Amino acid sequence: MKDAFVLDACALIAFLNDEDGSDKVEAILLKAFEEECVVYMNKINMPEVYYGVFREEGKGKAEGILSKILALPLQTIDTLEDAVFKEAGRLKAIYRISLADSLALAEAKTRGARIMTADHHEFDTLDKKGEVAFLWIR
Repeated sequence: MKDAFVLDACALIAFLNDEDGSDKVEAILLKAFEEECVVYMNKINMPEVYYGVFREEGKGKAEGILSKILALPLQTIDTLEDAVFKEAGRLKAIYRISLADSLALAEAKTRGARIMTADHHEFDTLDKKGEVAFLWIR
């Protein structure tokens, strides 16, 4: 079975902006291009990137970024399976995280994937408890 990853918004933003940790995201995406692994992203996490660019730089730039995202070797998840729905609700209730974050984490957990993130503030507690497997980009 191939390694599987779920890309969260902060990791995608780091990659798109060439921030610290972008090299780790790029390495995984290159493996995905070569079909050596699979990278998922829940569609609900994409607006986190889109709206930030739209707010700061306008619609044209946001549309360009969206085109770049859609060209990446991501398997976009645009349905909400029952197991993900329930796990996201459980994680949100226990850890008081955002809905988008809880969905990304639930996708990773139910798929047996690691979540690529830099969001220590939100996720360190979950990591310490072994709730989800993480690939920290920084």
